Amino acid sequence: MTEAEVRPAERTSRRSFLQVAIWTITGLIGLVLGIPFLAALVGSASRKRQQEFSDVASLDALPVGLPVDLPFSESFEDGFIRGETVRRVWLIRTSASEVAAFSPICPHLGCRFDWDARASEFKCPCHASAYTADGRVVAGPAPRPLDSLPVEVRQGRVFVKWQQFKVGTPRKLLV
Repeated sequence: MTEAEVRPAERTSRRSFLQVAIWTITGLIGLVLGIPFLAALVGSASRKRQQEFSDVASLDALPVGLPVDLPFSESFEDGFIRGETVRRVWLIRTSASEVAAFSPICPHLGCRFDWDARASEFKCPCHASAYTADGRVVAGPAPRPLDSLPVEVRQGRVFVKWQQFKVGTPRKLLV
């Protein structure tokens, strides 16, 4: 073989090798930069937020049979933002060791209801819905009973898991 015959083949082979090497390196750089970006983008959106119970009150501070409106602080995480918000909850100590918790949001249109001690009922000022101490509907256009919240009593403390429900529906649906 002559020198002229070998050179074009070598150039083609070198050129092919350099093209493959450049594309490989470019792909690796894209992968190195792209994976963390995609993980941050998809990971935070797909990660389920675990709602935890919040410490609301001491069991001894709650009178038996009388509803108490209490504020409590709840931590939240929204994407990369973390913070705390103040929520309210109605607690009713039903026995020496049991507590019922209700969301303060009326299931009819989302107004905040209060306890009427004279009538011994929860009353919504927006549309005259009324509820018993255990949350049953007594009067008004409310489509369902008061929304109960998960509650736990641990070592003399009352813990509540905050949940928000869709208003105006006959079924209790989480928002």
